Amino acid sequence: MKKLTALLLAAALCFAALAGCSQPTSQGSDAPSSKPTQGANPTEVLKDPVTVTVWHDGDEGIMQTITDQVNAQLADDQITVVFEKKTDTPNQLKLYGSDAANAPDMYFYAHDVLGTFVAMDILAPLSDVVDSSILADHLAMTVEAGQIGGTQYLLPVYFETLVFLYNKALWEGDIPGTTEELYDYMAAHTDAAAGTYAVVNQHTNAYNVSPFINGFGGYVIDENGKPGLNDPKTIEAATYNQKFGALQADGDYNTVTTLFNEGKAAAIIGGPWLVSGIEAAGIDYGIASLSDIKLPNGNGLAPFSGIQGAGVLKVALAEKKDAIAKVLTAMAAPEVGVDLANKSGCAPANNKSYDDPQVAGNEMIAVIQKTASTARPMPNIPEMNAMWGPAEAMLTAINKNGADPAQAADEAQAAAEQAIADMK
Repeated sequence: MKKLTALLLAAALCFAALAGCSQPTSQGSDAPSSKPTQGANPTEVLKDPVTVTVWHDGDEGIMQTITDQVNAQLADDQITVVFEKKTDTPNQLKLYGSDAANAPDMYFYAHDVLGTFVAMDILAPLSDVVDSSILADHLAMTVEAGQIGGTQYLLPVYFETLVFLYNKALWEGDIPGTTEELYDYMAAHTDAAAGTYAVVNQHTNAYNVSPFINGFGGYVIDENGKPGLNDPKTIEAATYNQKFGALQADGDYNTVTTLFNEGKAAAIIGGPWLVSGIEAAGIDYGIASLSDIKLPNGNGLAPFSGIQGAGVLKVALAEKKDAIAKVLTAMAAPEVGVDLANKSGCAPANNKSYDDPQVAGNEMIAVIQKTASTARPMPNIPEMNAMWGPAEAMLTAINKNGADPAQAADEAQAAAEQAIADMK
């Protein structure tokens, strides 16, 4: 078990960095039972001042916005929320998550490490603290991302996903409504010899190829930890994506972003984390939803999505359960999402936040919200962390080396199964 925990936490770090919205041990013996209990009453006024500490490894501006909103709501309750930045938060929680003297009360992080934290047995189900009604107005996709085995462990606050970004000065006509029309446009407007491209994408990265894999009905790994790289639908998606990869440069992150920012690519598949660089380059850009671009099977492209939110440490409940209940309730309020959207460009998890005219008028946020109709939360089980290497090897073999997709998929599947077995 110790080997499993150590490996999972090390691997969990490799992808959590994508979750920035304005860019990309032994178990505690005194921990309360994880059996769901009635949540604390968030309307009860607390008698004494309480400080609730939240560890994070995110953007300081975003955390300050949440801090200001929550503290303003809870001023009369004498509750103060303090966000503390901890570099390498997952490993910090590995060291101190079950230590009542040193652990935080809560943490704020991307959802894809949730399975690792649950495997460590350091988190309390939200049902131990609050009523499930605080999630009634949240987008279903974001709620699902915060669950392990049907139990809710994460309060979603904001989310992001891949979109279609295009240079208005270079793109000709409307954005195609189908992938076949998109391919035809790419074939007619790509001149690799001259170093100019119609569309670029990280075509050897499973996250960036996920719109095709999920759209075809394939999967990288299922909820039971079974890899799906050689599933017939995954192979079909990888085979179909191969022709797009042939027209998209080499697929390296730095290569494709540089091509777009230098005006050598008319469009890029990426996320809101690219916007600051695009704007610094002075590009007048447009944004389209991948869900509006239909595959041959009629499904819209269905990218992975990353959700940022808050979890509760078990060791904090003995003394601060009521205060934490109030913090979670305040953090779930639509006003928090509105402030995050307007100040940092984050797409709120609370649907009611979109009633605000300024939020509704934000093009990036509107497109991300629309894409939520087809987007899939990135798998949050621990085994997902063993999938990135085999999936990239498979896509590299197919898109860069011209390998037979079925053979490459079988080899990657075997490597993934072995990697998962080695975690145990």
